[in-house]
Amino acid sequence: MSLLIKNVHAVDSCLNQKTDIFIQDGRIARIAPDITVGADRVIDGSELTALPGLFDMHVHFRDPGQTHKEDILTGCQAALAGGVTGVLCMPNTVPPVDSPEILKYILDKAKDTGVDVRPVACITKGMKGEELTDFAELKASGAACLSDDGRPVKNAELMRQALDKAYQEGILVASHCEDLDIINGGIMHKGSISEELGVKGMDRASEDYITAREIILASSVKGRIHICHVSTKGSVDIIREAKRLGVQVTCETAPHYFMLTHEKLRSRNANDRMNPPLREEEDRIAIEQAVLDGTIDCIVTDHAPHTQEEKENFETAPNGIVGLETSLAATLTALYRTGKCSLEKIISLMSERPRKLLNLPPVKLREGEPANLILVDLNRKWTVEPEKLHSKSCNTAFRGMELTGKVMMTITDGVIRYENK
Repeated sequence: MSLLIKNVHAVDSCLNQKTDIFIQDGRIARIAPDITVGADRVIDGSELTALPGLFDMHVHFRDPGQTHKEDILTGCQAALAGGVTGVLCMPNTVPPVDSPEILKYILDKAKDTGVDVRPVACITKGMKGEELTDFAELKASGAACLSDDGRPVKNAELMRQALDKAYQEGILVASHCEDLDIINGGIMHKGSISEELGVKGMDRASEDYITAREIILASSVKGRIHICHVSTKGSVDIIREAKRLGVQVTCETAPHYFMLTHEKLRSRNANDRMNPPLREEEDRIAIEQAVLDGTIDCIVTDHAPHTQEEKENFETAPNGIVGLETSLAATLTALYRTGKCSLEKIISLMSERPRKLLNLPPVKLREGEPANLILVDLNRKWTVEPEKLHSKSCNTAFRGMELTGKVMMTITDGVIRYENK
């Protein structure tokens, strides 16, 4: 199928212009003004902006083992609706992703979705923190990263060995920085709101301590470490200083950490609970500043679906929220519409940088490149209605919020995979 997108504003790291885009045989055949050619479909792009497909390097698709919450197919549908054409799936499935067989299952199930699904494999067997997995075998079987996400490796020496071995094998290690002994059953940020609600809180020292530990361990072996979902001012400060000193540390955050605070939990709605939790205003400001100054490398979602039944009880519900369908719109609303951040910077944070960290091919709006792009109405205002999301789950912290910026079409390999109608 051939597509001709007329009069679209095309933007990536080296392109910012009004143009036509002709797509044929799965690739961008031509980018130029006033293209006149026969096409199977002509799309009016005059009110739209074309961007490279996004890559979310932190999602949970719950498949295998918890497909009542999400599966690879519905997770990919949610991704496409949010303009996300590639994802990194975390390994805390049931069973955990610690073998070539589970990697093959994930890759086989994802192959026809139109989404570039890259699985993460476990650092330790069964995510038990006792014995390292076979990194070389897992990488050869398709693992794009290593992590015991959700259950950080408790033994520092084992983690140091993992970082050394992973660096030798040329595969990134990502760490969910949380000291479970400090957390000790906490369900939200430890502060004035947790005290007001009478519930146990999570001290930010939990995240800051493990962030510092991982950086020290990576530095000791001259390896690489990626810090997941940064949420505290302390972690930002530690990472910024480590980068200044030349440590190979990168990190990510999610829109809710630079848009929302623990004040939101006053409503006692478990859909506002995630891990790490929403913090205080000083943390929110620090996260936003770190995104803008380049300390934070990527914007992700930590898309973590749970059923409505699981989220009914504020104090006993599991932590986690969905985010694939709101991530771009939330980022545009908070950073682009406010004039704090350019589209080019957002593309770097949500498309280019994640792929680079994982040594994946970049996605570019260039002639001859695979047609992997999204069409966005930057001015479209819409209200997040959880029941209309494409995920199996609707546990979003952005419910009822008005966002500006809507994905109208997602194209991968020259095929329209999602269209907002």
